Amino acid sequence: MKIKIFMALLVISAITLVTGCTPTSNVRNESISVATSTDGSPITYGVRGEGDTTIIFIHCWTCNHEFWRSQIECFSNKHKVIWLDLAGHGLSGSKRQEYTMAAFGADVAAVVDKTDSNNIILVGHSMGGPVAVEAAKLLGDKVIGIVGVDTFYTSFQYPNTEEAIAGFVKPFEKDFYGTSEQLVRSMFTPQAEPNLIASIVKQMSTAGPSLGISAMYDIFRWNAKNNPSALNQLANKLRNINGAPTGKEKALHKSVHLVPGVGHFVAQVKPNAFNMTLDKIIAEYTVP
Repeated sequence: MKIKIFMALLVISAITLVTGCTPTSNVRNESISVATSTDGSPITYGVRGEGDTTIIFIHCWTCNHEFWRSQIECFSNKHKVIWLDLAGHGLSGSKRQEYTMAAFGADVAAVVDKTDSNNIILVGHSMGGPVAVEAAKLLGDKVIGIVGVDTFYTSFQYPNTEEAIAGFVKPFEKDFYGTSEQLVRSMFTPQAEPNLIASIVKQMSTAGPSLGISAMYDIFRWNAKNNPSALNQLANKLRNINGAPTGKEKALHKSVHLVPGVGHFVAQVKPNAFNMTLDKIIAEYTVP
């Protein structure tokens, strides 16, 4: 028994040394606050840690801040960290009929204004990438960095015409939950933990069809309109962390850091590898 306890402590110590993280309290147990977005939607957020740099984690399509739990706990040890739920997601309410990347960007900006944050690094997963770009437009020089997570410079071919977009979304309009589950499950490697996959599928089913379909339309429209022009404009601030499922993939852009052996949900499936990569990227940004 003593040997088992010693080995467990050794593992925890190793993780701390490698990632710079120590176990902390569950995100859900802390106090939460609410900011008001431009359309009156109440945006729930939380703040942890202190530091000259503020890291804001932006979740993906139909997700919520809990997807960033490991990162919030890790990076709040040495930085100010903000998590939030975009309008209609997680703990946040909504007063909007259309869910656009620009409106979500305003949600992030509202939280920044409420927390009086500066020297911001926006970390956006999937849909959170375009949201981060839209937020950066509003926040200007307050943003020193943007990190896209499996969202830019990937092998996924976005539909880029209205006809192609409508064709992609049509199955979701017929059977939102079934099609969503099929899509999400396809984003994991065969080695991914089945219980983790089931948990992510379950959490992503809570946002609902009206939000999910509206946001999906705008994700594709945003990419058709802004990619690659918006990315080129932000080249000095933009970095990317992408999954490399087989480990043989090549980075499609010089700004891309690859995490091998993982699919779309990089931070959730391989949190330690993701955290180490993000920590290196954060070190590249210079606080004014």
